[in-house]
Amino acid sequence: MTRRSSSAHNDEKVAANGHKASQNGTDPVTKLQDEDNRKVELGKKVTLLRGISIIIGTIIGAGIFISPKGILRHSGSIGMSLIVWIACGVLSLFGALSYAELGTSIKKSGGHYTYIMEAFGPQMAFVRLWADLIAIRPAAMAVLSLAFGQYILEPLFMPCDIPPIAVKLATAIGITSVMYLNSVSVTWTARIQILLTFSKLLAIAIIIVPGMYQLFKGETRNFENAFELSNVKLSGMPLAFYSGMYAYAGWFYLNFVTEEIDNPEKTVPLAICISMVIVTSCYVLTNVAYYTVMSAEELLASEAVAVTFAEKLLGNFSIAVPVFVALSCYGSMNGSLFALSRMFFVASREGQLPEVLSMIHVRRHTPLPAVLILYPMTMLQLFVGDIYSLLNFMSFMRWLFIGVVVLGLIYLRYKKPDLPRPFKVPIFIPVVFCLTCFFMVFLSLYSDPINTGIGFAISLTGIPAYYIFIHFNHRPKWLQQVLDSFNRTLQIILEVVPAD
Repeated sequence: MTRRSSSAHNDEKVAANGHKASQNGTDPVTKLQDEDNRKVELGKKVTLLRGISIIIGTIIGAGIFISPKGILRHSGSIGMSLIVWIACGVLSLFGALSYAELGTSIKKSGGHYTYIMEAFGPQMAFVRLWADLIAIRPAAMAVLSLAFGQYILEPLFMPCDIPPIAVKLATAIGITSVMYLNSVSVTWTARIQILLTFSKLLAIAIIIVPGMYQLFKGETRNFENAFELSNVKLSGMPLAFYSGMYAYAGWFYLNFVTEEIDNPEKTVPLAICISMVIVTSCYVLTNVAYYTVMSAEELLASEAVAVTFAEKLLGNFSIAVPVFVALSCYGSMNGSLFALSRMFFVASREGQLPEVLSMIHVRRHTPLPAVLILYPMTMLQLFVGDIYSLLNFMSFMRWLFIGVVVLGLIYLRYKKPDLPRPFKVPIFIPVVFCLTCFFMVFLSLYSDPINTGIGFAISLTGIPAYYIFIHFNHRPKWLQQVLDSFNRTLQIILEVVPAD
């Protein structure tokens, strides 16, 4: 047992293996309250509107504004590309509904991690956590942040190129501000997310409304022979779907904060369904708007489709588009960090990460250590890492583990038939989605075996890590003392305590 620190609110029990010991009702930690006499815990502050803003705000990033051309290139025609956008929206809805069942039957935060833990045990859950922590999430956050830095500076430097160091400095400021916001207040994080979500929808409306006006004026020449099949290749369709599913990724983030959702049995399914209908409609109508102004060839040649569209149709107002893209990226950063910090919080609570990560700030009631854990890795990758190649390594791992999660839903139907399921989807929905995920994983192995193999190897390092850090708990005494000292020191510096 570790020594107690001198400050009363920093008292805690630590078991010999470095994880929290079970606490009974008489332990002073469990009775801890802040100066306003409130329990130190994460409250249920995610309402339906905030839930919708988390999902929409993380799905709609920079992609729809910059490069919808991946789908067009691989589908071969304008008509087929629109069908792919709709089909990917429906498939993503299938995945989201599967997660809605999991979120209402397993009422724990943590998303993928929690569901894999429940269905397949701690080792597979740790492998997922390990890949997320050391590679996937810092790289994804750095890429989003770089897009923010690039587009927030573009109006200042037009028409010149932006110096790379200026982009990285703006990016670092963006990352730091998102971390600070999530550290200070759950309520304000949610309010800012709602505001940023409305700004994204406004940006999309600025594209859709003039585009629809052009369409009703009779600007339909680019839709003539929309289903011309001469350029359509069946071999390209899976890659088109891969691009589309990537554009819709983010529908699972609400499940990372289940414990903070007000009335999750109703809020989770409703927020997911409303969000996916809005996102699919926005994506399809935005692409239709693009095609009223640009031919397929012009769209494929454009570096940033929304900017090209605005220059052709909106004149001087086009300078506002990069700002909206930057705000969109900022919203995705904010929403994903809000959700991901809860996964690290739950993993610490399960004893698979240092226990300080499952502690809450004594006054602000935010999971401060879990929010900050991604900061050093993200900044490191921002300045020294080859981020884009790392994302290529890891893109297939996302679909592999999402497929495993939905497979876990099917498995739990038979393993735990009596588990309460307030929201239950027809079995064909998870089956179709699960097969889609594994098909995309197979496609990655076929189309890019080297990068996929490297990503797989990075993830497999989680297996020895599990046995070293989790399974074998007979650590040397000196190492245990260092870990205990590290936990206590961080707890004092960050002013955090275990949740009540």
